Amino acid sequence: MVDIPCTDKELFLLKKIASAAEELAVEAYLIGGFVRDKIIGRPTKDADIVCMGDGIALAHKVAERFNPKPTVAFFKTFGTAQIKIDLSDNKGKSSSEISILGGEGAFEIEFVGARKESYNHNSRKPQVMPGSLEDDQNRRDFTINALAISLNKHNFGKLIDPFGGLLHIEQQNIQTPLNPLQTFSDDPLRMMRAIRFATQMGFTIHAKTFQAIINNAHRIKIVSQERITDELNKIMLAAKPSIGLNLLSKSGLLKIIFPQMMALHGAENVEGLGHKDNFYHTLQVIDNICETTNDLWLRWAALLHDIGKPATKRFEPGYGFTFHGHEVVGARMVPKIFTQLKLPLNEKMRFVQKLVELHLRPISLTKENITDSAIRRLLFDAGEDIEALMLLCNADITSKNVAKVKRYLQNFELVRLRLQEVEESDHIRNWQPPVGGELIMQTFGLNPSREVGIIKDAIRNGILDGLIANTYEAAFNFMLEKGAELGLQPINAS
Repeated sequence: MVDIPCTDKELFLLKKIASAAEELAVEAYLIGGFVRDKIIGRPTKDADIVCMGDGIALAHKVAERFNPKPTVAFFKTFGTAQIKIDLSDNKGKSSSEISILGGEGAFEIEFVGARKESYNHNSRKPQVMPGSLEDDQNRRDFTINALAISLNKHNFGKLIDPFGGLLHIEQQNIQTPLNPLQTFSDDPLRMMRAIRFATQMGFTIHAKTFQAIINNAHRIKIVSQERITDELNKIMLAAKPSIGLNLLSKSGLLKIIFPQMMALHGAENVEGLGHKDNFYHTLQVIDNICETTNDLWLRWAALLHDIGKPATKRFEPGYGFTFHGHEVVGARMVPKIFTQLKLPLNEKMRFVQKLVELHLRPISLTKENITDSAIRRLLFDAGEDIEALMLLCNADITSKNVAKVKRYLQNFELVRLRLQEVEESDHIRNWQPPVGGELIMQTFGLNPSREVGIIKDAIRNGILDGLIANTYEAAFNFMLEKGAELGLQPINAS
């Protein structure tokens, strides 16, 4: 019997591994995240096996026990190997078979020989040498990840917990197996991982461990940006990202990895007039948006929606603080931030940039007597992202004044109705004017030029403002009028 809750299929799989290890006369242990997540009750789709010997040989021996035989992906340099097994529905298969791959049931098993590590101060890549189970558990990042289950015949299923990881899971506490100062100095990415685990699982970081993160924050500079951003994205995808972002701020890591975000901190008061702390406002907006979507890029839009405020902050005597144009400045900052963080510079970045630039527009539409023209322009500018924009605007309401929040939400519902009405009548979303640049150039015999752009803009604005009908005939005649104003004549005119 295994000391952690496993399904019948998982237990069947572990016994296959145990049998292969026995045949090779090597000790084998299930270790790390699988053990932790099974105890906590989190779903898991991968497992790590450590053996006192050749991990690649064990992987091949395990693979031989399945029909069809799974591919063994192995990396001789690192002494690791991986196979994938499908633990989904196996109807029609014999009890001794589990299908290979095949979708949602895909389960990854990684094999490695037990090792001990030593680090160079200027690198997080360790020097690795063979070791014992004790050595392997010592090198683990946190006590909750150092738990092991024996797959050996004499004590199959026994939990091996040298650092009190099981107690720390019960206490919902994150600690390092060894001195945290050394643990984080050796591999500074573990500081990000500690904060990510605290965010994902709702655990606290032990005071001594967190102090070690503060003391070692500067060491994060030796970690590649890709690894840092991967951890940051996992924090952003948690149920409550504000936990991790706040811990990153308090630890000193955020100032190093994302200084623009750190610059949102602080509330100032002048002549009795103040403004809210935009950092904590942003954290609330992110948590709000997470209640409605799992979309990573909409969450990034929430994170960056006010990123332009520090650069646009002004104090106007008698009025207070203003942040005029922060949405435009913020949108211009998005490509630089995505480049800095090595986030994708494609349509995902453009989506975030668009939402940052437009996030104030729906608020302005909550005023009375808003024209259909203004609604059409928002529909045109937002296109297919209008629903995402409205979700962001709803999330941006963080006032503690219940009546004020209720009024804002009611106003946004009215805006949604207006958007729906205008879209149904004008079909403006993802719309393109019936007369474009190519026809303008053909009509007047022009090459791409300033005049073509002027006429294109005039047609688009004329339709959006309701000055002309959204038809080919109206747009063509308007093009001729605008061309005449610029001194242009159609090339086929008699």
